[in-house]
Amino acid sequence: MEVRQLRYFVAVAEELHFGRAAERLGIVQPAVSQQIGRLERELGVRLLDRTPRRVALTGDGTRLLAEARAALAAVDRVREVADELAAGRAGVFRLGTSPGLGDRLRAGVGRLRAGSPDLELRLVEGTLADHARGVRRGELDAALVRGTVDMPGVRATPLWAESLRVVLPRGHPAAAGPVAVRDLADLRLRLPPRDADPALHVAVLGRCVAEGLDPARGRDVGSVEDAAIEIGAGDPAWTVVHGDQSGPASCGAIVRPFAPPLTVPGQLLLPETGAPECAAALAEAFGGPRRDLGTGIPDPTPADGLTVA
Repeated sequence: MEVRQLRYFVAVAEELHFGRAAERLGIVQPAVSQQIGRLERELGVRLLDRTPRRVALTGDGTRLLAEARAALAAVDRVREVADELAAGRAGVFRLGTSPGLGDRLRAGVGRLRAGSPDLELRLVEGTLADHARGVRRGELDAALVRGTVDMPGVRATPLWAESLRVVLPRGHPAAAGPVAVRDLADLRLRLPPRDADPALHVAVLGRCVAEGLDPARGRDVGSVEDAAIEIGAGDPAWTVVHGDQSGPASCGAIVRPFAPPLTVPGQLLLPETGAPECAAALAEAFGGPRRDLGTGIPDPTPADGLTVA
């Protein structure tokens, strides 16, 4: 099996047309057909259904497509690293980040740079699932995520527990102090899309179930600041923010803690085969002073149990 065969297969699978795939690859169509035929013979499976009018993936082709993409990403990463080494940039560290990490991210990066002044840091935004897959495939060196991860090839280390807080209208009766979700029954609940923050969904909706509230749902939250402005301007809704985010309070809404407190776990994701000393250094950098390498990891919260496949 050759890398070019995988590239040809992915191109045809995405275009579902041999002519367009050949044009995209910059080669002649017979070469594409020949190499994919060779790949099918070597693998012993039929990847594509071909008729004079259409090209379609078989079931086996659909399954193989994801693995072919992952293999090509790994090859491209090898070439990228080689280019960095050739250019004298060996110290590139790719870190997956999550929204709202703020002070933790700044402090951790500062600690890393203090120990490795020549380190070139590349921050990569994405969801928990994106980062878990990125670490597994070697596209990321590490990631900071909220929630828990159970994925082969990825080691997840709990580092912190992050408080969640309620954003609600300033004049609402529940705004006087810590908020029980049952007191928000007259408001719509607005959350980010579940794929964007699954740990938040698990924690908040779990608390609602525990308190017997089946909240009416409002529009998804794209920007916390925009949602806070709308709530401050009279939208009868509530949403939730991580940690010490104070932006919503300047938008006319009010931010209050949950009663009882509600947290989500923060974790460091690393490749399962990574060096233990590297894991320890990153945990020390991003865990912060509250982290205890022995038994000081916060107890599991309702957000635990989230699985990324």
